[in-house]
Amino acid sequence: MTSLEKSDILARLQSDILRLQRFKPTVSVVRDFELGDLADAFPNRTFPVGHIHEFLATKTEDMATTGGFIAGLLSLFLKSNGTILWVSSTRKLFPPALKNFAVQPDRFIFLDLANEKDVLWAMHEALKCASLTAVIAELSEVTFTESRRLQLAVEQSQVTGFVLRQSSRKPGTTACVSRWRITSLPSEVIDSLPGIGFPTWRVELLRMRNGHTGTWDIQWKAGSLLPVQRAENFHEQNKKAG
Repeated sequence: MTSLEKSDILARLQSDILRLQRFKPTVSVVRDFELGDLADAFPNRTFPVGHIHEFLATKTEDMATTGGFIAGLLSLFLKSNGTILWVSSTRKLFPPALKNFAVQPDRFIFLDLANEKDVLWAMHEALKCASLTAVIAELSEVTFTESRRLQLAVEQSQVTGFVLRQSSRKPGTTACVSRWRITSLPSEVIDSLPGIGFPTWRVELLRMRNGHTGTWDIQWKAGSLLPVQRAENFHEQNKKAG
């Protein structure tokens, strides 16, 4: 058997595994991530839409930082129209700031509720609505059972869910397909003036089902999420070590 035949068999097996795990093909606009090595971390270099993604934040300011990065991701989702629900009990996002990431605030529905129990319920119900493009919820904790219910809800609707968690407790195990941590980095200095450059983040992909983990520096520039400098890629390091 030639190496080309082996590669073809492996590609088909990977495709079958992804299909069985409900990773469905997505539209090209979501494939067109100009993220360099970060795109290699996704299954088939495709960001998994129609799944639940978990973002961890240890500090309040990290919630705002994470919201900015997610807004950059959502700008790709919204190129072909769409509506997004943002639900929370203590919202950290400032809606007019979404314009900085090529997203119009009127594409969002903001639902501010009294407590996190209501937030979780609202997210679960909203994820069943195929008319929505994505649902974002701010929660401090989510159990494996609760996250599994969220994942089951999107398997029919194909809505993409984002759970933003600010918690001092251990993150534990969830059914989310990915786990991220986003922290802010100093922007590049322009004309000797610090702090006025493009938003820059340290993006840690802590878990990606059927993908790879790693750490990258990403910048929002010219309406795109672009790699600044790869800080570390654990997958490649493990390959070299092996």
